[in-house]
Amino acid sequence: MTSAAEPRRQRELASLYATVKSLTALGELDDVLQSIVHHAHDLIGTDFTYLSLVGADGRLSARASEGTISAEFLAATIPATVGLGGKVLASKSPHWVRDYATSTRIRHDPDFDRLVVTEELVALLGVPLVIRGEAVGALFAADRSQRSFQAEEIALLNAFADHAAVALDNARLYEESRTALRELRVAYRKIERAQAIHEALTGVVLDGGTPGDVAQHLADQLGGAVTLLDRTDSPQGTDLAEAVAEARRTGRCATTSGDGGTDHSVAAIQAGDSYLGALVWSRPSATGDDTDLRTLERATHILGLLILKERAVAEAGERLSGELLTELMVGSPGIGPAQRARARARAIDVDRLDLVLVADSPAVAPADLVRHLHDIARERAGLAGEHLGRATLILPAADEEATAAEVHKRLRRALGGPVVVVGERAGDHDWARAFTLAGRCGAVLRALGHPDGGTTTRRYALYAMVFDPERAGELDRFLAGSIGGLLEYDRKRGTDLVGTLSAYYVHRANVAATARALHLHVNTLLKRLDRAGTVLGDGWRQENDLELQLGLRLHQLRSRTP
Repeated sequence: MTSAAEPRRQRELASLYATVKSLTALGELDDVLQSIVHHAHDLIGTDFTYLSLVGADGRLSARASEGTISAEFLAATIPATVGLGGKVLASKSPHWVRDYATSTRIRHDPDFDRLVVTEELVALLGVPLVIRGEAVGALFAADRSQRSFQAEEIALLNAFADHAAVALDNARLYEESRTALRELRVAYRKIERAQAIHEALTGVVLDGGTPGDVAQHLADQLGGAVTLLDRTDSPQGTDLAEAVAEARRTGRCATTSGDGGTDHSVAAIQAGDSYLGALVWSRPSATGDDTDLRTLERATHILGLLILKERAVAEAGERLSGELLTELMVGSPGIGPAQRARARARAIDVDRLDLVLVADSPAVAPADLVRHLHDIARERAGLAGEHLGRATLILPAADEEATAAEVHKRLRRALGGPVVVVGERAGDHDWARAFTLAGRCGAVLRALGHPDGGTTTRRYALYAMVFDPERAGELDRFLAGSIGGLLEYDRKRGTDLVGTLSAYYVHRANVAATARALHLHVNTLLKRLDRAGTVLGDGWRQENDLELQLGLRLHQLRSRTP
């Protein structure tokens, strides 16, 4: 090496050392790239030096520069497949031209050629920035006059480009690490928040909170509104109903978008194969994340345990209520000391239990009716249970008519179908007699064609002889005087004159209509009516017509009343 080249070699090594030192500082990427370009420009001695990177859009743009380069040149972007840069990137090797404008070795871009003229760029050398086999940019040295680039200049610029590639790779890795750390911190904060919410919800349960308290606390923590759906609730809207069905099927949250920019996330509350209800979290769209949804799911586990606990307590209470009701019914009239003590333990004053209500529905089993009656019994310090196959409720009530109507209204709303509720006031603790009257009156109501309603036996006093066992003798005497002959005739001969006359009056004495209803020929019907006339007397249609019709109707009701 000549003595003249020694100082230059020392300067190159010093610049490369300074560049390497700047890499170890882990500063901002643009500052490191600018340092590399500065030292390269200082050593190579060209008019200007710049470094370009390939962006996500596949275009080259300058990231650092040194020398008198116009702002328009620095702001420009060109496709990474054209110009000298395109050749460098494609080959991943250095390339240079003596005169850019006249060179036929490169693919020209009209927009960049215009900038070349404006900037007076003539000679240009480009070396690639390669990271793990991929060309991600290029480092350029340019002069405003024609010249050739020597091998040592190309090697020197290539060395700076290698440093720039290392700096770029380190910066990207560093940024990825910082991003991962930020995400980890955010995730950790979310986990801490979810854990805090879970502990708070557990605290609500341990403090004796209800499922509604848990839902409200969850809403306070997550924001928005949280609705607790009972297992019998029907969600409003098709989308929400489908989300509930999906949550039940998958066991995970299901989200649907509602009106007004609101999202609804549903988590089913389940215990094994039993569906206990659902939580619906409503909040503005695009809020909440996966951690919040997992928190909602975990809340259903707490609610499931709480609901099962409440159900177990309620079932135990309902069982005791039903047992006590049966004991009072069987032992009435009167109250034993043990029954009085058990009632007092349940905060029930048996001396005030003066109204017996019997409920019946053609579509609902008595056991299901009793579950709804228990809710009313708890609210009104009463007893509910199933007695002799009937859903029964005993309450303290000042107004039996209003109470019967209110119980019917609540059952009707809960069942969504017809139900008959009949009440009878129990005097002197005789709940058994009140139960019998209410139950038989309910049968009379159904026989009269009234399958839905809430009332008392008092309103149907006209039919008391039918449903009151103590007045059975009165009913027997009335029937014997009005239709006794027909009953005896049918019993001895196996006929049904009573049924024939009943149909005759139901169809308002219309012979043709009655014959059609009984599937008889008119002549056959007329013969039966003549036979009835023989039993009742020739004037049976005029003399005792009203008494005869009442007798037939009461006999019909009695036959349908257990």
